[in-house]
Amino acid sequence: MIISNYPVIAILHNIRSLHNVGSMFRTADGAGIKKLYLTGYTGYPPRSEIIKTALGAEKFVLWERHGHVGKLIDKLRQEGYSIAAVENGYWSGNDFKTHLYPGKSGKFKPKKPIAFIVGNEVKGLSKKILEKSDVILEIPMRGKKESLNVSVAFGIIAYYLQN
Repeated sequence: MIISNYPVIAILHNIRSLHNVGSMFRTADGAGIKKLYLTGYTGYPPRSEIIKTALGAEKFVLWERHGHVGKLIDKLRQEGYSIAAVENGYWSGNDFKTHLYPGKSGKFKPKKPIAFIVGNEVKGLSKKILEKSDVILEIPMRGKKESLNVSVAFGIIAYYLQN
């Protein structure tokens, strides 16, 4: 596996399922994500549901609880991170941000440290968070469903940004 030459971190915001959180810990470990930030009401270790799906990754992946996602985004931007929101297509067409799609060559090639944000399983990310982001990444859906499970989307984006 080719690991990117810039740090990749992730923000898990308002993730309601502890199983999804555990899955994202396990995926973060496998993909080489530098750190996870858990914001909003996202659960955090030690919780049996997280431990069950993380399979020990919660012991190896650096993570931190952060009380306010907006302040965290501002802090990370000051540290040189580019902010990428992962969201499905109902925000496309807005002119406040460029809407880019992973998987299409030449469209999105980060050149500095990047923090990507995934949000609530049902509501996604708020407009306020999207407006604070530098880019919105969407995984194209080719079937009838409009979205993937958040932990699956997390994995696709994590590996995409690391390669």
